[in-house]
Amino acid sequence: MYPKSIKLLIESFKYFPGIGEKTAERLAFAVLSMEKEQVEELSINIKSIKENIRRCKICNNLCEDDICDICKDKTRNKDILCVVEDPKTVFSIEKLGVYTGYYHVLNGLISSFNGINPEELRLDLLIDRITKNKYKEIIIAVKQCIEGEMTALYIKNILGDMDIKVTRIASGIPMGADMEYIDSLTLEKAFDNRKIIT
Repeated sequence: MYPKSIKLLIESFKYFPGIGEKTAERLAFAVLSMEKEQVEELSINIKSIKENIRRCKICNNLCEDDICDICKDKTRNKDILCVVEDPKTVFSIEKLGVYTGYYHVLNGLISSFNGINPEELRLDLLIDRITKNKYKEIIIAVKQCIEGEMTALYIKNILGDMDIKVTRIASGIPMGADMEYIDSLTLEKAFDNRKIIT
């Protein structure tokens, strides 16, 4: 019922998570009502993100250079490393301004159900990094779910007899909740009240 160009744009918007038919239609008509310059800017920005964003060679976070700004920052606390599931979590924690150490992005969680094993998370890179930098504390900041628990315990176990404290952010964060949706006060308290993994 729509002209071909509108129909194709609607279908393209449906690539985004959580975008169904109605929302895709609204977005397509929003694009139609934009000025030509705005549409061109949107198009350039979408193309730019695919061409310019890469993974930091140290922490696996998103950046535009080989090394992200956080890893380049020599003023951060060198004694602590926060292990997170994905780059979105790094940005959520950074917005709080309460954590001053470094990060390591796993890009997933161990999940036998989804066929994700420890090798796919490149935990060997994490262990190598911990060994070289001699951190005093590793904070596991992944979502509270079975996969998160499995991942936290696996990391604790592979650190073995290293003289290093391994903590997990405190509960208060609902089971299965994505870190990016947690309000800043709850996330701040979870960091403040982190527990040692035994």
